[in-house]
Amino acid sequence: MGIFSGSGVGKSTLLGMIAQNVQADINVIALIGERGREVKEFIEKDLGPEGMKRSVVVVATSDQPAMVRLKCAFVATAIAEYFKDCGKNVVLLMDSLTRFAMAQREIGLATGEPPVARGYTPSVYSLMPRLLERSGNFETGSITALYTVLVEGDDVNEPISDTVRGILDGHIVLSRSIAMRNHYPAIDILASISRIMNDIVSDDHLQMANTMRQYLSVYYQNYDLISIGAYKSGTNKALDEAISKIDKINKFLCQKKDTDFPFEKTLELMGQALA
Repeated sequence: MGIFSGSGVGKSTLLGMIAQNVQADINVIALIGERGREVKEFIEKDLGPEGMKRSVVVVATSDQPAMVRLKCAFVATAIAEYFKDCGKNVVLLMDSLTRFAMAQREIGLATGEPPVARGYTPSVYSLMPRLLERSGNFETGSITALYTVLVEGDDVNEPISDTVRGILDGHIVLSRSIAMRNHYPAIDILASISRIMNDIVSDDHLQMANTMRQYLSVYYQNYDLISIGAYKSGTNKALDEAISKIDKINKFLCQKKDTDFPFEKTLELMGQALA
């Protein structure tokens, strides 16, 4: 899965929450192109002692050469593959693919490659599948990978985002406008997609998820009319239902940084939000 957002919307915090609470044998975390201060904050505050107990952290800070930043991603993936070969279920968290691509762009331009889109060289696009296709389920163990993508200018259709979306099994989009409403994690449900959800969840779970998406879609399509008081109750039955449930749905979608909800509890709360 990919986590897409602009700067300062909550990618690192969300990764830290996942690392602390995920039910996996081991976490492998790659921090590529981060500032040194951010690395310390992530390890001490976002990851914390509980997360560090079963984590391997590979770091290449922004002041290191492009080759070091590039290799950081491959080293972390190789470590994840080692534990996978030992029969472990591994979670690989990589922050961020954009800085990995920038490192390869620097190398490509230095070797004389022509830039093709926003300065990125052809080798960037050929290197992405070689990195991303190494995660998944295997006969011995598994690698569940979450890659963050720093979206330049909040444009989710910029070249790296577009390339990554075409390779991964799904994407989680974090929205700056949702974050500005103090709604965290600032996940844009309607813009986030899973290609494999239909194959791995129960029918009841799928039905609840589809119903929640429908309520959110109907509500936000008519948000301007509702906010200025131009909508008259009773005009649209589907919208009336969405309005009656939107507060419970938004409360369900919010989560504090230090709270942990098991999967079964999440399904129970989802059913209560839609009741």
